[in-house]
Parts: sequence; C-alpha cells; structure tokens
Amino acid sequence: MLSIANLSAGYGSFQALFDVSLEVVAGEAVAVIGPNGAGKTTLMRVISGMLRARSGTLSLDGRSLSGLKASRIVATGIAHVPENRRLFPRLTVDENLRMGAYLPAARAHYAERAAWVFELFPRLKERRDQLAGTLSGGEQQMCSIGRALMSKPRLLLLDEPSAGLAPLVVQQVFDLVRRIRQEGFTVLIVEQNVQQALELVDRAYLLEAGHITLSGSARELLQSDVVRRSYMGM
Repeated sequence: MLSIANLSAGYGSFQALFDVSLEVVAGEAVAVIGPNGAGKTTLMRVISGMLRARSGTLSLDGRSLSGLKASRIVATGIAHVPENRRLFPRLTVDENLRMGAYLPAARAHYAERAAWVFELFPRLKERRDQLAGTLSGGEQQMCSIGRALMSKPRLLLLDEPSAGLAPLVVQQVFDLVRRIRQEGFTVLIVEQNVQQALELVDRAYLLEAGHITLSGSARELLQSDVVRRSYMGM
C-alpha cells in the first residue's frame, strides 16, 4: 500500500530524515519507534503532505504522492492524527467531526460515519455538544482519532497518540487503536511508548537520528537486545 524509498527531509538547514525506506501493507499495523528528536513526526508530516521531501519517493498503491498538497493526499485515503491532537478548541465535538468529513464523499455519509464513531467512542457521544477545548486529554485524543476516521481512510497515521496522557488513559487509547485495527483499518503509528506499540502492531522500524537502524516483526523487535536495553529498560 504505502511505499517510501530513500526519503530525506528537514527544516531549513537542518536535515531530520536521511534515506528512510519503509513499507506498509494493506491491512497491517506498522510502528515507527525511537527517541524524541529521531524524526518520527517529520516522517508523518511528509507522508501527509504537510512537509515536502527533499529527495526520495513516496507512493500509495503505486501512485506517487510526491509534491501533492495535503488536501490532495487526504483525498487519496490518508488521514493524519497529529501529535498533541490539534483539535479546534472553540468548536464542539460534533463540529470537529464535521471538519473530518469535509471531503464530498465523506460529507455524503456524515450521519453514518458519526454514528459509527460514537459507537466506537461512547464518551464522545455524551459530549458531542461540548467544546473540544474543555475535554480531558484522553477525550481530546478520542476526538482527534474520531475526526480522522470520519473520512473513512485507507491508511490512518497516528503520531504519538499516548503523548501527555496518564498511564491509565494511555492503556485506554491503545485499546481503542486495537478496536480500530479489528475494523480492518491499515495503521502507521509513531510512538515513544515502545512496549505498548510493539504489542499492538505487526511490524516495526526503529528510527534513530533520522536513520532506520533496525526493522522486523514486532516479536523480533521485542526480543532485540538493543530495543530492550535502550527503550524498555530491560
């Protein structure tokens, strides 16, 4: 589905990614793990069109995404749940969901998609008329994920979904991602919570200082001495 080859990107004179290559197959969940500042969020921003790559190729089902605007990339079937949620705080939960269904194809099925999101996140249904900025951190993350699901994406990008959340809420968020997987969505997740991420996905890539340094099945990375020592405290 998603194919990235020799991708390099950065900001001004700073280069954040160096010749990164990875694949995501339809129906699977893949994680990109690594420390703060490794380039994980930059990778997500390039995939969703928020940042243009300096070199390399990026394609979805063989169709090049290079140079496409973010709005065009959403239309190809990619939805991005950004780090720190980035909701519209002065809009209600329901209005935020409507923003996720702005594409004509999604707009036509708004009621159906909203009903499904509220079934997935019952707490959002209880708060559908509440301003997003007044929600708890966990509720805001649910709303951000729900907004992305409103377009019925073929590929869901999750950028640090556990960031800034209490441990109990982190577990709830990962449980929700498992439910999304069970619905058949393809997921690419970047996450600092290495053990939780590897218990969720099929395969993973370790990104360090802008380079992919290790890749394999989630089981292989869970058993890797490098990952266990550096990222799991074992």
